[in-house]
Amino acid sequence: MLTKKGAATRLRIIDAAAAEIRERGVGATTLDDICRRSGTGKSQLFHYFPDGKEQLLLAVAQREADRVLEDQQPHLGRLITWAAWDRWRDAVVARYRRQGVHCPLGVLITEIGRHTPAAQAVTRQLLVGWQQEIQAGVEHMRDSGHIARDVDPVRAAQALIAAIQGGVTILMATGSAEHLESALDLCLDYLRAGTQLRTAGR
Repeated sequence: MLTKKGAATRLRIIDAAAAEIRERGVGATTLDDICRRSGTGKSQLFHYFPDGKEQLLLAVAQREADRVLEDQQPHLGRLITWAAWDRWRDAVVARYRRQGVHCPLGVLITEIGRHTPAAQAVTRQLLVGWQQEIQAGVEHMRDSGHIARDVDPVRAAQALIAAIQGGVTILMATGSAEHLESALDLCLDYLRAGTQLRTAGR
């Protein structure tokens, strides 16, 4: 059980490692870099991560996965009106635009996940939890008559996550969030369309 000070030091090491990886990549990041950035020594680092870099990378993966969902709250857990969906959409775009090429989702999928097999399980857990949140929102909107009954909540949630991931990948390559915005907007337009067409035909 860590003390409050110990937990803060461990988190500082994790955040320093995450920052280094975002800027330099996993391959170019050394334990010396992480110690220098976190203001800790090797003995401290190995105290909290006795198995070394592999264990630290797994902790970074979990931290980045947590941040992906935290950054979307409270909107992600309240997708019960179209206004709420629009707020979530705006929060997602704003967050990734601010983070630019140094976003936790991109780091988790394109960097840590490729170098640390255990981190792939963290990524899977992230995607499952993320999909469940979006799926619950789609189901609520469908049950309340705001989305057409023939919309599959599972496939809709999968498409939204794929749209975000694809948009973030392009953002990391180009620095532009335009593809992310377009993909999200088209997905949300699709969800709205069935009800709008049904209403117009009455």
